Amino acid sequence: MEQIELFQIESPCRGICESSSKGYCKGCLRSREERFHWHEMNDAQKRQVIQLCRSRWQRILKAKQERLQAESNKGLPYGMEGEDVQDLFATPMSEND
Repeated sequence: MEQIELFQIESPCRGICESSSKGYCKGCLRSREERFHWHEMNDAQKRQVIQLCRSRWQRILKAKQERLQAESNKGLPYGMEGEDVQDLFATPMSEND
């Protein structure tokens, strides 16, 4: 029996909409293709893209941690060099918090 989806899968867009040097969005970490074709994707494909974004986020965090520990000049993944990478998967805080 197939499970029925009750809620639409929201776009991971954070409204930053600026591309890194390697073409990944600095706000949501989607590739150009993932951004351009989001509205054509089915729910399974959208879930896959969101999982990829989470994996990219984890890879960037790991690289930042390793850089701090080794004081390395090695570049960050996905062209995010010199960017203040926000926590993409944290619940946004309201102005009252």
